[in-house]
Amino acid sequence: MKNKPIYVELSIHSDMDKLWDATQIPALHSQWDLRFSSITYLPKIENEPQHFLYKTNIGFGLNVQGWGKSIGAFHSDDGSRTSSLHFGTDQKMSIIKEGKGYWKYKPERNEITFLTQYDYKVNFGKAGVFFDTVLFRPLIGWATALSFDVLKRWLEKEEAPAFQYIRFFSTWLISFLFFFIWTYHGAVPKILFMHPEEVSMTKSLLSLTMNQASALVAITGIAEILFGLLWLLPFNKVRLFGLQIMVFPPLTFSAILAEPSNLIHPFSPLTYNAALFILSIIGYIVSRDLPTAKSCKRKR
Repeated sequence: MKNKPIYVELSIHSDMDKLWDATQIPALHSQWDLRFSSITYLPKIENEPQHFLYKTNIGFGLNVQGWGKSIGAFHSDDGSRTSSLHFGTDQKMSIIKEGKGYWKYKPERNEITFLTQYDYKVNFGKAGVFFDTVLFRPLIGWATALSFDVLKRWLEKEEAPAFQYIRFFSTWLISFLFFFIWTYHGAVPKILFMHPEEVSMTKSLLSLTMNQASALVAITGIAEILFGLLWLLPFNKVRLFGLQIMVFPPLTFSAILAEPSNLIHPFSPLTYNAALFILSIIGYIVSRDLPTAKSCKRKR
């Protein structure tokens, strides 16, 4: 079955010329579009489309380099504009072989509806089609939508794209760290191996029997795993960071109260939780009002 073209639409409060420049001038375009690391226009030949080269860094020192050409731009009498594109790459490592698409700019009252639709052929035969369907196409569609929202915030709020991406990826990096911390501490010392110190601290703090303390430690472990999984869900994490800011101080105090000797351990709960507390504050600050692909329409 043939995949549907990628479609992304977003309303932007901006001047038409300002939006046009941000999307048509290579030095500006590459700042906000997550799909490109650099775009370089080649010398323009009269009566020929504008040709360009692009590069996309994919990590570990690897990059995909390709070609493109603006095959037409149309300015309608109603003020709308359309820019068409033909692109591709000769690199065998690229999932994309060749494609075409367009950008459309439609003025509506005090805003501009900015949209794109594009499709492409893939390399690697049926394996490439399968990989594109289950992973790459959803990922490149998400990257397009996220980039559109970064562009919108740049034009409307004058927040530089680089700073937006730093905040976005820092938030997710911290989120993955807290996912690991909570699930690890819930599963390993509380459920899989049930460390004696976990049981003894619970027993001492709440004056429980050994069996009651063991059961409570297991329940706490399950709760920590579930809380850790929340960090992987695709929603803004500002409230989770705020919750941790409130939770870490009493957790630290209770751990010290239950076992004062913990203060002299190599990994004291005082220093360990203090680090997580500060990291939660940083996460709370950088995660507010992040760009999101959810702000875009993904279907016509």
